[in-house]
Amino acid sequence: MPDWFEEWFGEEYLTLYPHRDDDEAAEVANLIALRLHVPDGSPALDLACGAGRHALPLGSRWWTVGLDLSPALLRVARAKDPAFPIVRADMRELPFRDQSFSLVVNLFTSFGYFRNDEQHRRVIAEVGRVTLPGGFFVLDYLNAAHVRSSLVAHDEIRVGSRVVEQERSITEDGRFVVKTIMLGDEGRLFTERVRLFEPEELATMLQRCCFDVREILGDYAGAEHTDASPRTIIIGERQ
Repeated sequence: MPDWFEEWFGEEYLTLYPHRDDDEAAEVANLIALRLHVPDGSPALDLACGAGRHALPLGSRWWTVGLDLSPALLRVARAKDPAFPIVRADMRELPFRDQSFSLVVNLFTSFGYFRNDEQHRRVIAEVGRVTLPGGFFVLDYLNAAHVRSSLVAHDEIRVGSRVVEQERSITEDGRFVVKTIMLGDEGRLFTERVRLFEPEELATMLQRCCFDVREILGDYAGAEHTDASPRTIIIGERQ
């Protein structure tokens, strides 16, 4: 059986979620530029780049390569900027040489999708392998405490003529948040399942893969991280 993310991030996803916040993408790119002293033009990797929302603000500063598994999302990224270097690959097996990048970013919760934590650790190990010593990894993730306290169990959104129902829950072991997307008129259903890593768990994974954790931020403005923060943004420096 394919993993849920292999089927979900396709044409249907693009139809249901056609717009994402470009201003937010510029904000997180600006945060990275302000917090880290990565020289302009340095090689950077947008890991799980999706439809290329972050490609323009990242690429305006650094020579940026995008990598994603979804052909549909990569087609959109290519249409936005035909010159944007993109690669289709699995983040657990990065097709790059050791120490290829001064900066690797993984933005907008594009992590935590796999069936077990060993596969998540493999991603971080691969990031460590392709990052130059003294380079940086920025992991922009959901904040597990905030997700648990603010979870909306059910809502409906209208996308064009479609009514889309969304149901969310936390698994009994507290380790995953699950969202079910239902197209009522069509009888179709999709499921997202994302690991609820605590900030300390993510920091430990980075440390075990040769990163010093410099700071953990709570939003794209660079605020201190708390349980109420909307994001968990971990900045690691490669040893």
